[in-house]
Amino acid sequence: MRGKWPSLAALALAEVLALTLWFSATAVVPALQAEFALGAFHASLFTSSVQAGFVGGTLISAVLSLADRYDPRRLFMGATLVAATANALILVLPPASPWVAACRFATGMCMAGIYPVGMRLAATWAKGDMGLLVGLLVGALTLGSAGPHLFNALGGVDWRFTIAATSAAAVAAALVINLARIGPNVAPAPRFDPRHALKAWTTPALRLANLGYFGHMWELYAMWAWIVVFLQATFATTMPSDDAVLAARLTAFATLAAGALGCFAGGPIADRWGRTTVTMGAMAVSGTCALFIGLLFGGPPWLVVTVCLVWGASVVADSPQFSASVAELSERSLVGTMLTVQTCVGFLLTLTTIHLIPVLVEAIGWRYAFAFLAIGPFLGVWAMARLRAHPDAVRLAGGNR
Repeated sequence: MRGKWPSLAALALAEVLALTLWFSATAVVPALQAEFALGAFHASLFTSSVQAGFVGGTLISAVLSLADRYDPRRLFMGATLVAATANALILVLPPASPWVAACRFATGMCMAGIYPVGMRLAATWAKGDMGLLVGLLVGALTLGSAGPHLFNALGGVDWRFTIAATSAAAVAAALVINLARIGPNVAPAPRFDPRHALKAWTTPALRLANLGYFGHMWELYAMWAWIVVFLQATFATTMPSDDAVLAARLTAFATLAAGALGCFAGGPIADRWGRTTVTMGAMAVSGTCALFIGLLFGGPPWLVVTVCLVWGASVVADSPQFSASVAELSERSLVGTMLTVQTCVGFLLTLTTIHLIPVLVEAIGWRYAFAFLAIGPFLGVWAMARLRAHPDAVRLAGGNR
């Protein structure tokens, strides 16, 4: 039987491959806008439909406790194959068709059987290293989310390459997940009770951890969704159009990929120095970047890229620690359900900010649009400071708050 690290390596690889689907269409928005004259609303739908689907999928999963009641590997495999099919259908549909939004919605629903289920599987192997393990998983998610930007750059102007490549990667993920094994830290499945999901809010320590996560999510996906469009617009002010497009795609990939490094580094640091320490520090940095990145619009590309890399690393470095905190503060038999509830509400919030950014760009321009995202991480800092002072915080990271 495979041990801990081979199983986790297989799980991480499957996550990277499967989660390329999340931003597969978002990464090609500039190309679609140029070829089909898509408006801002349709462009937003390429991401927000996935978020809405994810919310619906996680809501169903949380109420039915699917992540705790079924073999996570089979759930992961089935969800990935359906998502790959929905993503591939975009190749034969008109980009402005409501059926494309429906395909993206279906992809998002399937993500509920991939992302939180993967974290649940990783948690079964935790032994004093929960932050590291969840950090590896969220780092894999981040790399997967960055992947379409790299595919897009390598594929040139043909957006179809990106869609086809991400669907193929997801099919590979469905095969790879079967190499993973379930760890020893698994409790008996709970009896069905939809009220279990309410514990995410009625338990004070869990409520504070979730509030911190919600502030983090207010910023994260809006930044990921619109950073490539921002970069293309700012680079176009200082370089030829074709160069600006390629530079924006590569920088967007590097920005998201930097988040994986933040996740990998933040895990062991949080296990040793504390969950709240890492989350508050990361949100303070990312919120500051959100405030000031727009002021660099039209400025030196090297400076824009530098701030983007810092923002990319910090904006998601805290994410694994919110999940690890919920896993440590929850009843063991309900870890999967609590993680699913957390992601469900967090992704519901992202629907607001993903659609808010283009409205703000239209009203006040790129110079100030991203600044509104800073509201979330600064509120998140407050919530995690409150959690740090709560008596139940001693359960975090073996007493390292």
